[in-house]
Amino acid sequence: MENILVAGANGTTGKKIVNLLNQSQYFNPIAMVRKEEQKAFFEAKQIDTVLGDLEDDISHVFNNKTIDKVLFAAGSGGKNVVEVDQEGAKRMVDASKKNNIKKFVMLSSMGADQPEKAEQLQDYLKAKHNADEYLKSSGLNYSIVRPGSLTNGELTNKIQLDQKLDTQGEISRNDVAQTLVSTLNDDVANQVTFEILKGETLIGEALDKVSAVNA
Repeated sequence: MENILVAGANGTTGKKIVNLLNQSQYFNPIAMVRKEEQKAFFEAKQIDTVLGDLEDDISHVFNNKTIDKVLFAAGSGGKNVVEVDQEGAKRMVDASKKNNIKKFVMLSSMGADQPEKAEQLQDYLKAKHNADEYLKSSGLNYSIVRPGSLTNGELTNKIQLDQKLDTQGEISRNDVAQTLVSTLNDDVANQVTFEILKGETLIGEALDKVSAVNA
């Protein structure tokens, strides 16, 4: 089983990701949390945890166990976008390079490709754009996943996916989490950025298509 470091594990989407990884036969989650009191939620489920603050040096989070891959699902909630969403992501990319991780899956956002065109959340999208570009130029194997507006809807296991969708929309956090975890597989969506919305195509099928295009 591969050890997956999940940055932003204590967030709403992050908890869903960790739960899926914990149920997987392929992956073992390591939940990175910012505060000591946040560890109890995961430790009660016998999930490995590590303390790390994206606004500080995080190189130590790789010391305890061999980390195979990183899933970055952290976010400041709009409060500190440059320091967390941008610079925190860059710190994680740098630490990942030093530790030779096999894949870095980034949770980004639709609109991050052209933040200057956004009517809302422009600062957030600029931060995500800069983080994405930093990852692309890092030399790491990566997947960048850009969902539309997140909802708390049920898991449908179906999405609409393309490298650039021609429409706006929403998608449930459950479907986003499932897509991110599926993207961790070695042969899925390597060196590619794609957008997702709720849709009618099974997640596995949608990822197979984007993987074949970039194979």
